[in-house]
Amino acid sequence: MASGKGLNATGEFFRRRDEWRRHPMVGNQLRHATPGLGIAIVAFGIYLVGEAAYNRLYRPSGDHHH
Repeated sequence: MASGKGLNATGEFFRRRDEWRRHPMVGNQLRHATPGLGIAIVAFGIYLVGEAAYNRLYRPSGDHHH
């Protein structure tokens, strides 16, 4: 029984040492640090696609630069 008690104490020791991994600020730290970054990236992507489409459709005929 002494070895079972030792393993239980060891398991409890490691469980207490790993509690910080389940803390909400550890898993979502980047998301909380940069609010709105995902929306900004999507909006910038839409802008780039729109600008490329505009340049393709309405490019002046004398402009041959790429």
